[in-house]
Amino acid sequence: MVSVESGGRSAAVAATGAASPRGTVVQRRTEMPVSAEALFAWHERPGAFERLTPGFMPARVLSRSGGITDGSRVTLGIPVGPVTTTWEMEHVGYVQGREFRDVQRKGPFAHWEHIHRMEPLGDSRSVLDDHITYALPLPPFGDVVAGWFTRERLERLLQWRHALTKLDLERHAQFAAQPRLRIAVTGASGFLGTSLCAFLTTGGHSVLRIGRGRGNDVPWDPARGQLDATALEGVDAVIHLAGSSVAERWTAEHKRSIRESRVQSTRLIAQAIAKLTRKPRVLLSGSAIGIYGSRADEVLDESSTLGDDFLADVGREWEAETRAAEDAGVRVVHLRTGIVLNPAGGALAKMVTPFQAGVGGKLGSGAQWMSWISREDWIGAAHHALFTDAVRGAVNLVGPEPVTAATFAATLARVLGRPNLFPVPAFALKTLFGEMAEGTILASQRVLPKALQSSGFTFAHPSLATALRFELGLL
Repeated sequence: MVSVESGGRSAAVAATGAASPRGTVVQRRTEMPVSAEALFAWHERPGAFERLTPGFMPARVLSRSGGITDGSRVTLGIPVGPVTTTWEMEHVGYVQGREFRDVQRKGPFAHWEHIHRMEPLGDSRSVLDDHITYALPLPPFGDVVAGWFTRERLERLLQWRHALTKLDLERHAQFAAQPRLRIAVTGASGFLGTSLCAFLTTGGHSVLRIGRGRGNDVPWDPARGQLDATALEGVDAVIHLAGSSVAERWTAEHKRSIRESRVQSTRLIAQAIAKLTRKPRVLLSGSAIGIYGSRADEVLDESSTLGDDFLADVGREWEAETRAAEDAGVRVVHLRTGIVLNPAGGALAKMVTPFQAGVGGKLGSGAQWMSWISREDWIGAAHHALFTDAVRGAVNLVGPEPVTAATFAATLARVLGRPNLFPVPAFALKTLFGEMAEGTILASQRVLPKALQSSGFTFAHPSLATALRFELGLL
């Protein structure tokens, strides 16, 4: 059954997966905490497609013309096993503030039409109605082979999309009385930056992307100290997320890249901000809980002493480079990020595949602590820090319930309905990854989000199980 969801309850209103003259129908209706016009505007803004694309069902925009008005087109790349299939869609049936449709012009279905409808329930409530009619190729063979699988995937997708849309709208509503911001972002094309920018633009903010190469609004080269600071004049906020990945074997060259990419880029951003005539009111600068070092069972918060290993040293230098901006009167927040959960990247992307194949297990002894956060709570926490003047200095972006690696593996297996039988011993991880394994996979950091919680932030996914279910689309 399809349902209109409101709070924790749902009321059945129509069948899902039903047959129609043109194929199978999948539908979902959910009550939303904004007007139909505001809900429509959210869908019409840049970044809506990216926000509505889950990590467990990835898709990439290959080309796009127009927005969602009649005649606009988008071509998607959809991974199917080891290959990528192309899906060309056209938008039709545009009704301002109420409805738009996308129909397949070329792609994997014999027929596809998706109606996005926003129904008013008064000045501040509405219903989001997603109605998909599709037919598989080669009937009836296609229905026999892929019918149940396709329907289940689409129902799962719509359930996740509606939950994500409602969460985003609620978070934007918390700061609706404040003006929309002009925000400059480094690392905007990364695992976290891509989703954060889409969240911000669908909320009505404008984003300037700082980066190398085409597709960026502000070019820079931190290694050469090159940044056009005049392009930042008058921005309301800067979010600095750039830096080389730590999830590679730590050769001497890569360790140098990890350090320099963070220290040099932060210095460049902070000094540029300090020289502006109209300075931003806040700088959110990336950091990591690696700054605490590996501390066994010790409970850590923002007041804890810092560590003395490689990542702790990098974190200390990294955060210190924001001083120029702080001395210039800019509020600075250090986003000390833990393990961000989403199957599109980070640790979960590497862990989920063996578990899905039935060969997953704990990493190392399993006694080390893992401080995690769902990607959506990470975005929500960054958004909270952006608008909350009381938030400054070090802020741990982790969930409220850290777990041991053994508990993490057991929980992931339970959520996926798979066994938890094949541990990876520490010596194997050290053989494969060297020092990186010691500094990340086997490091023990039992970190709490004290600053976030004391400033009033509410987690959407406070437990590991709820976070994994959401990020893996198993609601």
